[in-house]
Amino acid sequence: MAALSTQFPTLLDLAKISDPDGKIATVVEILNQENAILEDMVWQEGNLPTGHTTTIRTGIPAPTWRKMYQGVQPNKSTTIQVTDNCGMLEAYAEVDKALADLNGNSAAWRLSEDRAHIEGMYQELAQTLFFGNDGVDEAEFTGLAARFNSLSAANAENIIDGGSAGGQTDNNSIWLVAWGPNTAHGIIPKGSKAGLQVTDKGQVTIEDASGGSNTGRMEAYRTHYRWDCGLSVRDWRYVVRIANIDKSTLTKDASSGADLPDLMFQALRRLPSMGLGKPVFYMSRNMLTFLQRQTSAKVKDSTLTTAQVGGVMTDMYHGVPIRRVDVLAADEARVA
Repeated sequence: MAALSTQFPTLLDLAKISDPDGKIATVVEILNQENAILEDMVWQEGNLPTGHTTTIRTGIPAPTWRKMYQGVQPNKSTTIQVTDNCGMLEAYAEVDKALADLNGNSAAWRLSEDRAHIEGMYQELAQTLFFGNDGVDEAEFTGLAARFNSLSAANAENIIDGGSAGGQTDNNSIWLVAWGPNTAHGIIPKGSKAGLQVTDKGQVTIEDASGGSNTGRMEAYRTHYRWDCGLSVRDWRYVVRIANIDKSTLTKDASSGADLPDLMFQALRRLPSMGLGKPVFYMSRNMLTFLQRQTSAKVKDSTLTTAQVGGVMTDMYHGVPIRRVDVLAADEARVA
């Protein structure tokens, strides 16, 4: 019976979202998150059915100063290929047809369920974009944290240490990503559809969901949700991680703990060019709150401004948009 109550809506679920007049209530979605990274990402079709292969130049040929009557040896550049995999994010919603039709509001109820499932898909994708690792779970794709996770790696110059003490596990990171076709972008498998696909399967016959020994058949409404996607970091120089920010030591005037405006300024200077991609900062609500307080306390004419981006009022730091991403509130181990 536990599976029934968690996988399939019940009469109790229907009662909980029905107004006194029997209509489907407008549900207050307190579990929704703000993960604005999905609004900024550039998406491209991969060159593989399962992902995308990027060719990266690792060495350029060195010319030679030649003397008269002296030959020059030919040489060449060197390259490597990196393959990023896509994952298939899917979910199903099923409800007993008789239950959905009980009060004549089956369409409204299914729409309410759709909103919840779609929010779940968005939250899971945002979580994977930062913390996914196909080396741990081969069904998902590798996100940013697994690519920028060592201060001794080749891309360590784009990992800025926020100064937390060794052994701290309540750290957060701030990310700077310059989205673009030649920097970092989302990928969809070759020949597939882009974005979240929601398919109304209509009325279907399924097995009795009660889990009894005499399993029978029942009529149900089914909706299928699918999102085939991945992440390609074509040029790691256009992604910067400000890691090891100890949340417990942050202060409003940066008298102790991390100095967020200074760290973000350093991150901007790590980008080779501000014009090749679309740079955006990503941080949790707590980090954004302390950034605003520290910036206000530090200077009279703050470098933190507000401007319209796509018709939405957005915080900016030195002209770069700042996005709140709730999945970044999760505690992180120290990057060493």
